[in-house]
Amino acid sequence: MLYLVVSRERYVQDPRDQDNTVLVREAEQNQVSVCRTIKEQAIRNRFHVRLEEALDKLNVGLDKKGTIKNYAKILERIGRLREKNSRVAQDYRIEVIADDEKNNAIRIEWKREPKSEQKDQHCGVYCLRTNIPDWSEEHLWTTYIMLTEIEATFRSLKTDLGLRPVYHHKEDRVTGHLFITLLAYHLVHTLRYQLKQQGIHLSWDSIRNIMSSQQRLTITLPTEDNKTIHLRTTTQVEARQKQLYAALSIKPDLIGKCKTIIDNKKSVVPFKIN
Repeated sequence: MLYLVVSRERYVQDPRDQDNTVLVREAEQNQVSVCRTIKEQAIRNRFHVRLEEALDKLNVGLDKKGTIKNYAKILERIGRLREKNSRVAQDYRIEVIADDEKNNAIRIEWKREPKSEQKDQHCGVYCLRTNIPDWSEEHLWTTYIMLTEIEATFRSLKTDLGLRPVYHHKEDRVTGHLFITLLAYHLVHTLRYQLKQQGIHLSWDSIRNIMSSQQRLTITLPTEDNKTIHLRTTTQVEARQKQLYAALSIKPDLIGKCKTIIDNKKSVVPFKIN
């Protein structure tokens, strides 16, 4: 039985000896270490900022009217903050100062432990553990990335592409729903593959976010002679959108502007504007 998993054990090698993007090295017991320091550091920093802002807000509220001051309730709030920010909660020593009767909290003090800096130095270090001795480091890393791509695919199928929920009850309609979803995924995979060939490695969610600002609009204009003009047009393309269009060899506005005139229940007269 073959396996390739992420090792959750502490890794002792200093990541500063590695690159800030992706570096694969052979280690003991067929392990592979991969460093993506910048991304991991940004994640930890975000949790640090969020926890400290929440503690500061809770501390400031102790001097205001209408806010929670009960000592037990404050401890409960801090416990929830630790749970919500579990990635960095162990980096802080938090102390709640109570009044003489231990009924209300009067001050919250916190301090970041020095050992947390060591964790920051090892941000982005991943350890892949495998029992496959004859694969190269690059092959192991590529396979691991492929597994994460598969997981992302299932998430995309279930959410963005509408695989579930399925509201149909008849078998043929359920089959049609699944077929359309899988067909949509094949189109998504084809687009992402073509982009990767051009050096653009984006997730489907990132592509959707980039393209979301370009929309197809309908402008309705009533006229004095009792006619209505409907003008269909596309919003202006942005720089990042142009990059994706160019990589896919697609024109930014294939349809162009279309104009439709409706005249007092008479026949509709559509035509395209060059």
